[in-house]
Amino acid sequence: MHRLKSCKIAVLLTLVVSFTCRSADNDTLNYRQSSNYCKNIIGISINGKSLDFVFDSSIVHLYCDTLPQVKFWDRVLDLSPDSAILNIAHNRQIVQTICTNWWNNQSDDFKYCYRDSIRKCYQLPDTTRILLTVGKGHYYVWDSAFYLIDKAIDVFVENNVDPWYAQSILLIESPRGNYRSSAGARGYFQLMKNVARKFGLKVNKHIDERLDFNKSAYAAAMLLKTICIPETKKILDSLSIPFNENELWFKLLCMHVYHAGSYNVRNALFNSPCRTPGMPLIYCLWQTRYKAFQSASQNYSQLILTAYIKVYKKLDLLQCFRK
Repeated sequence: MHRLKSCKIAVLLTLVVSFTCRSADNDTLNYRQSSNYCKNIIGISINGKSLDFVFDSSIVHLYCDTLPQVKFWDRVLDLSPDSAILNIAHNRQIVQTICTNWWNNQSDDFKYCYRDSIRKCYQLPDTTRILLTVGKGHYYVWDSAFYLIDKAIDVFVENNVDPWYAQSILLIESPRGNYRSSAGARGYFQLMKNVARKFGLKVNKHIDERLDFNKSAYAAAMLLKTICIPETKKILDSLSIPFNENELWFKLLCMHVYHAGSYNVRNALFNSPCRTPGMPLIYCLWQTRYKAFQSASQNYSQLILTAYIKVYKKLDLLQCFRK
């Protein structure tokens, strides 16, 4: 595959920022596509190697790191699985960090009473959900993700799909590549068998091309381009909600479609009060549970924002661009 190198901002770890522009190996790319992606692709240095990375300034300017849900997941992603957090579901307020094994060894009656005592302590209605979220620090391998993102940007740009989507998926889905979800999704982009086959990948008892990075990246790009993005537009049009597909909230909604499916996202929105365009629509969706759209679906965009914030902090981008 030809390497596609767009205009980039070379961000050094010393926080010295300079602008460069280059193209490699006589690659050709439509000028309009190139200029659109150019403004968001930066160069980062990881272990002495220059890699492409998509920098979304809106995450910084909207102060997404101050959101309680993002703060909560930031804590969860730092914890090992032997620790867990009891939290209030609707605002992800952290109540207590406990030992996972200790909790698992308690009886159901004890757990019910413990959760009820939390409701009383915080003066919450009896219907308030008190959740236990196990640490996920073992799952995310940030340095490995940077190399994958660099490769995926080329595949998505070649197929005229915003590489922001590739990066968002790779940051939170399956850094180790061969993970299989309980629903049957597999690979770096967590594709279902039927989706992979729809876009030309072989998946049978002898071979599973979802484990081929470039092929699965292509399938993910086509899924977004031909299904997720168009379906997101249809959902918003049907609700008479104006949108700009380059804005953060639209992209996050599209990622919900990628994860939960357009049918479930449509049902959730149609059976909710979420009608205000912009990030308020995403915040509203975080409070919406309807049929198959439950906690895992609500969490998806929260995890995306948290992953970006953690990476920005790792690369010293958060404070750099606020200054």
